[in-house]
Amino acid sequence: MELHGFVSRFAGQFEETDEGEFVADTRFHELQEWDSMIALSLIAMIDDEYGVIIGGNDILQSVTVEDLFNIVKDRKG
Repeated sequence: MELHGFVSRFAGQFEETDEGEFVADTRFHELQEWDSMIALSLIAMIDDEYGVIIGGNDILQSVTVEDLFNIVKDRKG
């Protein structure tokens, strides 16, 4: 599991935000497009792509894309 690939897949959940705005330290809660539907899309993407179940609290506790990546990475083992 690689951070760059995770950031790219993460960015793919956003329709209006340019992919170039996404880096490991992007504070995704601050993005104008961020909403609960994208949170649900992220939960589904992480389950499909990585086989890891995360919940809303994991997303709330994550400030940056890398924070969420580290949660997924830790659970994937």
